[in-house]
Amino acid sequence: MTSNQPADPRPAYAAATEWVTGLLAAVSDDQLTAPTPCEEFDVRMLAAHVTATAQRAIVLAEGGDVLAVPRFAETHDAESFAALVGRAVELWSDDAKLGAMVRVPWGEVPGAGALWGYVSETFVHGWDLAVATGQPAEADASVVEPVLAVAQQFIPSEIRGDTEVPFGTVVEPRPEAGPTERLANWTGRDATKWVRSVA
Repeated sequence: MTSNQPADPRPAYAAATEWVTGLLAAVSDDQLTAPTPCEEFDVRMLAAHVTATAQRAIVLAEGGDVLAVPRFAETHDAESFAALVGRAVELWSDDAKLGAMVRVPWGEVPGAGALWGYVSETFVHGWDLAVATGQPAEADASVVEPVLAVAQQFIPSEIRGDTEVPFGTVVEPRPEAGPTERLANWTGRDATKWVRSVA
């Protein structure tokens, strides 16, 4: 990677997936059909999509084709997600995988760059899940701030008009927004419909 290579994404991936595992565990059955900030997903679909992201992290580490992984996993529960994440973490423990070139939907990048993409996606979808189900929507700020910095570097606002870029226009954060919400804003989420301002 280049000299501006971000730090090792694996600790952030572990933190992001641990946070989302807790969120998934707290989802009740009557919330599965509730809407989410991803307009085309209800909670069940969002949870299945996040689970598929963990499947992609495994396939990527194994040298497989992540484009062949379905958008939605067959499961959407915390236990299944945690099991997949455990396998992903085990596979990514090999340092050589961070520098190996891999193909992901946004192009050919080193493994570390791809994993940073999954870190960002996991935190953003965690925010989606949290606000949709009434759970605390801010993850550990000390972990999310560096993720936001990486996202701002590698997903600049100028490329949002490209049809190949799966992110909406950057949304101006609320003054009181924490780093997780600001990361969601950076990927095009409008938090005003989902998060109440503090009086």
